[in-house]
Amino acid sequence: MDLPMPTSITLKNVPEDIYARLREVAKSHHRSINNEAIACLERVLLPSRVPASEHLARARALRGSLKDRRFSAKDIAQAIEQGRP
Repeated sequence: MDLPMPTSITLKNVPEDIYARLREVAKSHHRSINNEAIACLERVLLPSRVPASEHLARARALRGSLKDRRFSAKDIAQAIEQGRP
């Protein structure tokens, strides 16, 4: 099965405050402005593939797996330096 080719679009007259916010969010997610715009569009326009209940179950399982682990300030600083959120 052939995958569809990506399509290019150009946005005009984007309000400065929206562009500034997009730029800030893109930087915080370590993405280009283009990739952040695509991520925003996907979040709004594509149906969720995983129900919220499943996300919650995964988060609880992850939290449970870390119960006995303590994170020092050094561990946290290293994670931040490596670009982890």
